[in-house]
Amino acid sequence: MNCAYRAACCVALMLLLAGCGGSSDASKPAAGQPPAPVDVLYNHGIDALNAERYQSASDQFTSVEENYPYSQWAAKAQLMQGYTQYLQEDYTAALGTLNRYIQLHPASHDIAYAYYLRALCYYEQIEDVQRDQQNTVKAIAALRTVVDRFPGTAYARDARLKIDLARDHLAGHEMAIGIFYEHQHLYEAAIGRFQRVVEDFQTTNHVAEALHRLVEVYLRLGMREQALKTAAVLGYNYPGSSWYADTYADLYNDKLVKGLPPPKGASGGLVSRTFGWLF
Repeated sequence: MNCAYRAACCVALMLLLAGCGGSSDASKPAAGQPPAPVDVLYNHGIDALNAERYQSASDQFTSVEENYPYSQWAAKAQLMQGYTQYLQEDYTAALGTLNRYIQLHPASHDIAYAYYLRALCYYEQIEDVQRDQQNTVKAIAALRTVVDRFPGTAYARDARLKIDLARDHLAGHEMAIGIFYEHQHLYEAAIGRFQRVVEDFQTTNHVAEALHRLVEVYLRLGMREQALKTAAVLGYNYPGSSWYADTYADLYNDKLVKGLPPPKGASGGLVSRTFGWLF
């Protein structure tokens, strides 16, 4: 999922971690010369990052880690390296860096941010609903870790929102597969996908359509009673939706309901109808 959004808290933490910053990148020391002081290297990395010179920033943070591995700056540089890689959309490298940071600095003051940034790396890789959703599953798991471990933070609040969006995406994936199966007349497989949306993704925006699609399939299979029961659930929970209107029209055309006919050519706009069962 290519999101233009870049969490403001990422930038805020970047600035918080920055020191007094210089105005240009530190030059590589000549052969035999000692490296620049650690704070100079680090702050030049921050300057380069702010200027979107990502490769230069990465070089400076790497230099901090290599030349001052036991300093407090090394941990900061490692975290900012992960953030730099994230901004470059090099999510594989960023995940490696962040996992290493989490392993080496579990008690860090910035550990919540590291977990959150790791979750974003998965979240940004969510694919279109037509494609494999392994990254969506991984994103949800990583975001839940943020919520569970750091419940009172701004990271957790944003993670909860992203979990809802990711779950809606998974439901959309199930719907896309179910509709494909329905079009291929693989009705049992389609029913399984639509039922999963209804049972496992009840808080998403796809449930009304899933119920409507179930009614469609049941009618094609001649399962009239099951179609009526499913339509009743749809009508009770989504009485004003376009999917309810479509379902009512299908049942009316199959002479399964009494009452007024659906509006001509309209698949939406029915405010409320009660089904009159024809048993």
